[in-house]
Parts: sequence; C-alpha cells; structure tokens
Amino acid sequence: MTFKLGLTGSIGMGKSTTAKMFAELGIPVWDADAAVHKLYSTGGAAVSAIQELYPEAIEHGEVSRPALKRLIQSNENVLGELERIVHPLVAADRQNFIGTSDSDIVLLDIPLLFETNGDKDMDAIACVDIDPETQRERVLKRNTMTEEQFEQILNKQLPNDIKCSQSDFVIKTDNLDHAKEQIAHIIGLIRKDYINA
Repeated sequence: MTFKLGLTGSIGMGKSTTAKMFAELGIPVWDADAAVHKLYSTGGAAVSAIQELYPEAIEHGEVSRPALKRLIQSNENVLGELERIVHPLVAADRQNFIGTSDSDIVLLDIPLLFETNGDKDMDAIACVDIDPETQRERVLKRNTMTEEQFEQILNKQLPNDIKCSQSDFVIKTDNLDHAKEQIAHIIGLIRKDYINA
C-alpha cells in the first residue's frame, strides 16, 4: 500500500522547490499542473473534448491557455464545463501514477488541494508556508504577473494559514537547508508512525 502525501500551499510559498527536494530524497512526485499541461498538449486526452465545446480554444492542435483565459473571462459557465472535462482526466492520471509506483510514499503536488476537496483522498497533507511579505516579493520578482493578478489569484485560493491549520505537516520555506531538514524529518515520521506503526 503506497502512502499518499499531498503537498499544497498558496502561490509563491515555495511549493515547486519543496516538491523537487522530496524527489531528491527519493520520493516520486506527481505534479497536478504538469498533468494538466500534458492533457492540453498535442495528442493530450483533453484536446478533442475541449475542441468539441470551444474550437476557438485550440491552436496548432493543442489547447491555448491564453484563449481559455479569454473564454473564462467572457463567460462564467466555461470554467465549470472545463472542470467537468479535465478533473476526471487529471484524477485518472494521478491514480495511474499511484498504481504504478513501487515506492512506499508518493508525493502529490496539488496547488488547489483543499479548494477541490482533494484532501479527502490523501493519507496526510503537507503545506508550505512563508510570511506574506516574502510571498509577495517572490511572486512579483518573477515578472510574470502584475500586483493586481497576484491579488486575484490570492482571492481565489483558501488563505494559507487555513491550509496550514488543516494540514498534518507545515514546511517553513524560509531557506533551502531548513526546508530540506523538515522534509527529511517528515519522510522519517511517515515511515515510523504511519507506515510501520
């Protein structure tokens, strides 16, 4: 039986870096964003279903994220329709990953874990955390979004302190060494208290 550890946390909290550290310590990682990217790419399982509903969202045989964004902004029903197509495909991809893993622990990196009720499928949850000032600084330093876009994303996500309070483990991402230390400790705890208990 593979132990499913969900990893979540708000934008700019250091989730991707934390997931890489789990991988470096030998824990296989499934990435929800990467799974969606694969579904949207040429030949991806979501392309034909989305094309049927929204042909204008397809460019060069794959789903165009900017086109999808425009559709979602112009019609409030689009998001729900897309979720009905994409969520079951993402869930199937995740199940396939878990089913084919021979590791005792797998990490499931899911940004909107609580928002999509994915926490119910996990054996335990780890949430990354940093102070709001550092979070804002990290996000805006990427130069990929404006302050306004950052605020919009934050408003769609459950506040990080609530995510932390509902998680089994909280990983402070103040520096790389401290984060790695906490991750190694969590892996050890899971093996001792959950798997071999």
